[in-house]
Amino acid sequence: MINTVVALQKTVIASAVQSSVSTVVKRLFSVSPSWKMPVQVGDSVPSVDLFENTPGNKVNLSELCNGKTVILFAVPGAFTPGCSKTHLPGYVNTAEDLKSKGVDEIVCVSVNDAFVMAAWAKDQKAEGKVRLLADPNAELTKAFDLAIDLPPLGGTRSKRYSMLIKNGKVEQLNIEPDNTGLSCSLANKIVL
Repeated sequence: MINTVVALQKTVIASAVQSSVSTVVKRLFSVSPSWKMPVQVGDSVPSVDLFENTPGNKVNLSELCNGKTVILFAVPGAFTPGCSKTHLPGYVNTAEDLKSKGVDEIVCVSVNDAFVMAAWAKDQKAEGKVRLLADPNAELTKAFDLAIDLPPLGGTRSKRYSMLIKNGKVEQLNIEPDNTGLSCSLANKIVL
């Protein structure tokens, strides 16, 4: 009787261990919707609504990029020094040249509200050159898995990057190595 009880205990323990290991392995190797990998070359842009000038003017990124060549770049914040003195002006100043080489749209995205982005566009004289789109809830930033926590700027912001998108797919991707610097994501680094 004791041997039967011991054998039964071993079977129960082995089954529990196997079940636990199986559960852990499934969790380690399954991909849940909340787990994302950073955007990669070849990825399609997500169908995310951004906002231009007002919260009532939605611009769906997937629709915007469909059938077009688009340069999209992101900045940590509107009116911040590096973004206002270097990053955005570089694209504004070269917009005509970039568009003459086949670029249909140049888009700047930031985790700000639409009114702030509209004021920044006016301040930077970007109208007709670069579209400034707001990502107020960081939906695009999170979809690309390019969010960064910057408490001095209000918390969740976008890493600084640029990408060339052709017909809705990422063809080039330049993410700043330190997430906020000004090197590889500048206008003169896009290869057309």
